[in-house]
Amino acid sequence: MMKTAIRIAAVAVTLSAATGLAYAKNPTVGGAPMFASKNIIENAVNSKDHTTLVAAVKAAGLVDTLEGKGPLTVFAPTNEAFKKLPPGTVETLLKPENKAMLTKILTCHVVAGDDMAAAIRKMSMGNGGEYDLKTVGGCTIKATEMGGKLTLTDEAGGTAHITIADVKQSNGVIHVVDKVLLPKM
Repeated sequence: MMKTAIRIAAVAVTLSAATGLAYAKNPTVGGAPMFASKNIIENAVNSKDHTTLVAAVKAAGLVDTLEGKGPLTVFAPTNEAFKKLPPGTVETLLKPENKAMLTKILTCHVVAGDDMAAAIRKMSMGNGGEYDLKTVGGCTIKATEMGGKLTLTDEAGGTAHITIADVKQSNGVIHVVDKVLLPKM
C-alpha cells in the first residue's frame, strides 16, 4: 500500500512538472526567462544568445524604439545567425559610418503589430501558402509553412526558420530566428 502511494505521488509530481514546462508562463531564451511584463529590450539584454543583436540595436540607435509602446513583432537572429554572415560583416556594420545600413537591416526584422506564429501560419495558409509581412524598414518578408515550421524568406532570397516562437513581451512578441534577414541590395 505504501509503495502504491509513493508511486502515485511520484507520477503526480512528474505530471505536474511536465505540465508546468509545457505551459511555461515565462519561456527561456538564451538561458534567461523572458517575462511578458518586460519590453523587448529588457528581455533581450538577458539572453546570452542575442548579445550581437543587442550590440547592433545599440549601435543603430534603436533601443528607444524597441522599448516603446508597440506593439512590435521582432524576428530576433541569434549570435549563431550573425556568424553565418561573411567574415567581418558584423564588425563593419557596427562602425558609426555604417549606421544607416545597420538600421535598414535591423528594421527589416521588425513588423508593426503583435503577430503570433499561429496568426502568421493562418494568413499564409489562407493566401496560397505564402504571406507577405511588411516590415517597419520597408522590406517584405515572405512567410511560409514547411514541415510544420514557419520559414521566412528575405528580399535577398535567404531563408530563416523560427526556432522559438511567440515569446510574449509587454510591447509585442519575439520570434527567435536562425538567420539574419537581409534587404534587397
